Amino acid sequence: MNDSSVIQLRGLTKYFGKSPAVYELNLDVPRGCVFAFLGRNGSGKTTTIRMMLGLVPPTRGGGTVLGGDIHALTPEIRGRIGYLTEEHQLYPWMTVKECGEFQSAFYPRWNDKVFRGVVGHFKVKPEAKVKDLSRGERGGLCLALTLAPDPELLILDDPALGLDPVARRSLVESMIYLTRRADRTIFFSSHDLADVERVADHIAVMDRSVLRACCPIDTFRTKVQHLRLSFPGEPPKLPQIPGLLQVYRSANELRLVCVERNGATRQAVNSLSPARVEMLPISLEDAFLSYLGEHGEKTFILAETEEKP
Repeated sequence: MNDSSVIQLRGLTKYFGKSPAVYELNLDVPRGCVFAFLGRNGSGKTTTIRMMLGLVPPTRGGGTVLGGDIHALTPEIRGRIGYLTEEHQLYPWMTVKECGEFQSAFYPRWNDKVFRGVVGHFKVKPEAKVKDLSRGERGGLCLALTLAPDPELLILDDPALGLDPVARRSLVESMIYLTRRADRTIFFSSHDLADVERVADHIAVMDRSVLRACCPIDTFRTKVQHLRLSFPGEPPKLPQIPGLLQVYRSANELRLVCVERNGATRQAVNSLSPARVEMLPISLEDAFLSYLGEHGEKTFILAETEEKP
């Protein structure tokens, strides 16, 4: 265990029936970072978050959040955690102001200035009824309710889901603002990799209930590389290439996406005798999709529809 970590999970496992939703998860989240928790739908992200917060009991394994055992988080520790879900659950009959007044009764460190500031940033009127708010306004209200208690750890479970671009940008700007405090940690899941690339400094990648990668975001981008091989004629058939994720073939070039490229990878690429080898920039989104997508040689969708002579 690492004392500088705000979240520490060891062997965390959850079965629903005979199927594992999360399997043998070991995870450390450093204090003061913005940590993105990534994966396809059904990969176990939300189940992990709910186990971390003691909302769902694990089948086995455990861990700590802010030093407290996830099996028995105390009210004091829960008061230091802000949790925002994708559902944006609120009482529809309340006004925005009443939501703040109700929530503030549970938090001794409630900061009404923060609540009013975030609500105002999303242009939500205090007298408006929750049932009359748009999805973006509801998201802004939920963010205000999550931030006003001044949480030490902010956990956001896909909070931008369903928001329009303007509301999503406001949410991301709020996250960037929060990172100015070195003692605050943000742990969030998201499907918008452009937002992740903009705000996160660490990522963890879940796939089919198993943790596949966990590292600083720059390390992940460095490990997944995009190569373009040019040939004077038709590219040759590929040999076995260590670390090869995906291949795209065209008339006189191959584009390879590799992970952990080493000497054996370079030797295999050189054996193809390309006229030119270029390292191309790769975005986090492309690296992530190549890492989790089906591996092997790909064809472009439209190319498959072209009539052959």
